[in-house]
Order: sequence, then structure tokens, then C-alpha cells
Amino acid sequence: MLVLPLYNAMNDQQLPDLNILREQIDGIDAQIQSLIAQRAGIANQVAASKRSDKNAIYYRPERESQVLRAVKARNKGPLSDEVLVRLFREIMSACLAQQKPLNIAFLGPEGTFSEMATYRYFGHSVQAMPEASIDQVFSEVEAGVADFGVVPVENSTEGAVNSTLDMFLSSPLKICGEIDLPIHHYLMSKQEKLSQVKVIFSHRQSLAQCRAWLKANAPDIETVAVSSNAEAARRAAYSEYAAAIAGQATAAIYGLYILHQEIEDQADNATRFLIIGRQLLAASGDDKTSLMIAAKDEPGLLYHILRPMNEQGVSMTRIESRPSKRGRWDYVFFIDMEGHVDDEPIVKTLKEIQRFTQHVKVLGSYPKSV
Repeated sequence: MLVLPLYNAMNDQQLPDLNILREQIDGIDAQIQSLIAQRAGIANQVAASKRSDKNAIYYRPERESQVLRAVKARNKGPLSDEVLVRLFREIMSACLAQQKPLNIAFLGPEGTFSEMATYRYFGHSVQAMPEASIDQVFSEVEAGVADFGVVPVENSTEGAVNSTLDMFLSSPLKICGEIDLPIHHYLMSKQEKLSQVKVIFSHRQSLAQCRAWLKANAPDIETVAVSSNAEAARRAAYSEYAAAIAGQATAAIYGLYILHQEIEDQADNATRFLIIGRQLLAASGDDKTSLMIAAKDEPGLLYHILRPMNEQGVSMTRIESRPSKRGRWDYVFFIDMEGHVDDEPIVKTLKEIQRFTQHVKVLGSYPKSV
């Protein structure tokens, strides 16, 4: 069959032959596959070299972050940084899983934003373990059943997730990473019209993030807070006149119609998730450090905590206070700052803070979200 070159009348130039372009793509695909196989083979060699060390750590979040930053630095398009990072995460996830897939505990059930964050951070070649509560996620990681856990810690609209912060009061676990996940809420139901809905289920955080939309569009419909958005979708699937607010993928899982999409009040709504593990990480080159500081309520206390950061040029990115649960009106501060705990400015900052406080606990030094 004779294949004629395509003609572009707009610029009087011949367009490339589609068959030739497809042959080029096939050739490049073969090269990519060969290089991925080579990478997987070297990853196996790395794993083999670690087997002689009983204390060897196979997954290093700080090393993975360095690789992903290099991917972004090399990127000249046309694919976006986000797309390339996602591709390389999956490659690294698959290579690591050749030895043993990581067990990752997350706040379940299936279909939650925590599950989405789990796969976004670790790739899909992990064994995802849905847990019924945040404290159970911590327990599974502490017991060694899970290698890491994924828990929400703050939302850009509604602020801190207090149940996560409170777990750090007694848990020995460390923060090993973070990921920011854009959050979009969808209203879904077995019914095809909102006028047929009598009750809306969702997690209390999601209800709060959609407060204005609900007031404007469903002021007379009862809202009920449940343990997770996936649980809300499950209830809606088994209730004749119920709806749920949840992520888009949840509708397919539970066979629900999407009645309205992206109903969150803030278009840039996002949730920050923490990766929790059992070890303090080495520096990656672009890190955060999280602290928990216990102190008595005394005049000038906050000044004594913040002054050393200013003097050492350490940037604080977040501060929260929570009851310590040790006594009435006794509080702890949760503070995030830029840098690694081994960096000299932070070493000096912590030394000075310890002079004025009862206890300073390093919750983790970990790579910033890539």
C-alpha cells in the first residue's frame, strides 16, 4: 500500500508520515523498557548488597526525594513536573516491590483521600492496609505490621486534624515525609436528583469544607457526620434517599450517581498528609523539622520559643497548641520549621529553647513535599 506524505496547506509544508512517527515511538518504547529493566536489575543488586546487614533499611524516603527533585530539575517539557514525578514514583515503587512490597497503613476504608495520598506518595506497588481510625494506623506502624502509615494532619480550609496531633503526645513514631493533596468534593447518591435526597453523610471535615455550598443548595437537608467519606458513600449506597460527600473515585466504587461536582467552598482546598515511620531520617537537602514542645504557662514563654529561631535565621512554617492531657490548662506546642535537625542553626535553636521549656521532642526531620 502506497503511503503518501500528509500536506499542510496552511504553511505549504509536508507533515511527517504517521507510520514513520509510530515506528519512532515503538523504537523509543523499546529503549524505555530496556532502561527500566536495567534500573530494576541495579535495584536488585542494591538490595542484595544490603542483605548482609541485618539493620539495613530498604526504603529511604530522603533518597527517593533526592531522585524526584533531580527529575524536576532535568525536566524541559512538554510533560509537567507533576506528571514526570508520578511516573518515576511508579517506577521506583515497582523496583522496590521486587524484594517485598511495602505495607502501608492508612485511614480507610477503600476510597478515602488517605488512600489516594498513599498511592500518590508510594506508588501502586505497595500493600495498602485500610484502618478504621488514626490511632490504629499508628498502632500498626508501632507494632511493625506496617512499614509506614499515612495520616491527615491539616486542611487548608479547616486547619489542624487534632486526632493526629494528639497521637504524637505518646507515640514514639517519627514523621518521615509529607504530601499535599488537592481535595475536591463530590455530592453522590443512588438518586439522580438532589430534590430526592433527605440526608447527606460525610466526614465532619468535609462537611465543614462544603459549608457554604450546603447552605446555599441544600439548606433543608439533614447532614450527618460519619467516620470517613468512604463510609458516607457506603451508607448512601444502602440508603434509598441519602447522599454522600466524597472523592470522585468513591462514586464508582459504591455505584453512585454524581449529582454535583467540586462543591468545596475554596477552589484551592488541599489536605496535608504525614508519612509516619519508626526512624529519624538523614538529611535530604531540602527538609522540614517538626517539634513538640511541652512547657508551663508562664509569661514570655512563646517569646522564648520563637526568639532563638529568629536569631538563628530559622523559618517557622507552622505552630499549633493542644492540651497536653496531663492536667488542666496544660498545653504543648507543635512547630514546623525549615531545615534538618542536624543543621547547625537548628541545633543552636533547640539548645536555646530547651533552657526555657520542660521537654522538646523532635517528631521528625523529613523531605519537603516534592
